[in-house]
Amino acid sequence: MARVIRFHEHGGPEVLRIENVDVPLPARGEVQIRVKAFGLNRAEALLRAGSYIETPTLPSGLGLEAAGIVETIGADVEGFVPGDAVSVVPPLSMVRWPAYGELVTFPAEHVVKHPPSLGWEAAAAVWMQYLTAYGALVDIARLNRKDCVVITAASSSVGLAAIQIANLIGATPIAVTRTSVKKDALLAAGAAHVIALAEDDLVARLTEIAGPQGVRVVLDPIGGPIFEPLTAAMSRGGILIEYGGLSPEVTPFPLFAVLGKMLTLRGYLVHEVIGDPERLAAARAFILDGLASGALQPVIARTFAFDQIVDAHRFLESNEQFGKIVVTV
Repeated sequence: MARVIRFHEHGGPEVLRIENVDVPLPARGEVQIRVKAFGLNRAEALLRAGSYIETPTLPSGLGLEAAGIVETIGADVEGFVPGDAVSVVPPLSMVRWPAYGELVTFPAEHVVKHPPSLGWEAAAAVWMQYLTAYGALVDIARLNRKDCVVITAASSSVGLAAIQIANLIGATPIAVTRTSVKKDALLAAGAAHVIALAEDDLVARLTEIAGPQGVRVVLDPIGGPIFEPLTAAMSRGGILIEYGGLSPEVTPFPLFAVLGKMLTLRGYLVHEVIGDPERLAAARAFILDGLASGALQPVIARTFAFDQIVDAHRFLESNEQFGKIVVTV
């Protein structure tokens, strides 16, 4: 028996329940982990609310990333022994392999021995944010040291990961946030410039920073009306990578900017990197090297105890966090 977090109906954070369940032994090719911490992601709130790309059978578990100690190994698994400290690359389905629990099971290819310098909270905050940012900026956009890159929702875990990756490459990260409340923190986190949407003219500030040639790469999880000023400030042949849809407003199609500048508007899910062994191997190597060198350092917004999962999800949906929310077990 182990405690897990599940929901029996869709709704707000209050539908999450802590329950005792029988956890089966790992199947062939799987690794079972005694969890020390797990990270929270926006996708989990969407699954809980019934608006995610997966439709679960209820009751359902949830969760995409965790860190802990190898407990049991399934048949045909090599490279791990009980007692290894590991973290989890998010699986393609959190319904099939949920991470919110004291004892969880994942495919061996999603289990990683992370650098020993990482604590449990940091290890639980690595893979979703850095894989998402890497896949967009390095794998797809081929970000280089000559580029300015616009990063919206910059105080999110993915936004902060993108800032760190841009700096590692030598590009210029431009952080976009709602107000100037988080400006100093974003500058301290490595942003070269910070633009507050509620206070600044986005097009004017981007033109001032990037010059008349414009910005080649934009990383955005928001959509909505921001599309028009973003594309207006982009360079000829630029690419806007959309990995979310946080705005409740309609997203306009900036036809003339796309035509006139031959822009690429690219939808992106981290699953396309996770689901490709060759691309995932390259991403893992890049991230592990960055963690080992200290160039990549997960930013923890706040930690909650396992019994505080409802409060943790409420904080997740408050948009007050700066970095990753982590639950300790």
